[in-house]
Amino acid sequence: MSTVDAISPVALDVSDGIGRLRLNRPAASNGLNVELLKALHEAILACHADRSVRVVLLTGEGRNFCAGGDIHTFESKGADLPDYLREATAWLQLASAALIQLRVPVVTAVQGFAAGGGGLGLVCASDIVVAAQSAKFFSGAVRVGMAPDGGVSVTLTQLVGLRQALRIVLTNPTLTADEARNIGLITEVVADDQLTSRAEQLAGQLTALPPQALSASKRLIWSGVGASVEQRLAEEARTVSELSGTADALEGLRAVIEHRAPKFTGR
Repeated sequence: MSTVDAISPVALDVSDGIGRLRLNRPAASNGLNVELLKALHEAILACHADRSVRVVLLTGEGRNFCAGGDIHTFESKGADLPDYLREATAWLQLASAALIQLRVPVVTAVQGFAAGGGGLGLVCASDIVVAAQSAKFFSGAVRVGMAPDGGVSVTLTQLVGLRQALRIVLTNPTLTADEARNIGLITEVVADDQLTSRAEQLAGQLTALPPQALSASKRLIWSGVGASVEQRLAEEARTVSELSGTADALEGLRAVIEHRAPKFTGR
């Protein structure tokens, strides 16, 4: 059955114990805006409430899993950007926390780019991540004058370690799928044409396992993370909102849109 209309920025279909949750803005590389983030949070809660859901399979429609925040929307807000990002960041944090707290495992399939606090954040909040061989991963926040959000300041360090997390966030390398797997950011890599079938296979395997044991095991693993994601969310939101009001943040967004090198002034 379908619980969220397919024309929504997020589509959800439930069958055979799998909640297939799909980011559905392919023309915008599934860039995150407030509308999509609200729909994503609603869909995750729907999965949590539906006892027939034994596993969630998170995917992105089109060429890219998620290119991060919708920079065109951000740039258009001008002086209102801090207020808009405060709302968007709050919804992203709610969605990331909901994935982590979801009673069932989350399998995420990544094709194309997983970038920014949105794409990378959703990857970091997932339980099992399978990527296509050609997939790419990067943070990108600093290059547009902002800071990581979506829980990345906690989850990324737990996944890859302090040194790698600092390298990824501060220098913004574009990681290949193999590099992401080798440092522990994702679970496995498959050929591009096998991504869908492998993700479905993993989700199907999980539906055959005892749900209470899966739920308890997931909860124990995530609760073992040193500093909880929830404790860091408010600080992330404050930092991102403050940075979004700087001239450098607006310059970074314009430079990406205009396909040129940014000229930062420190203001």
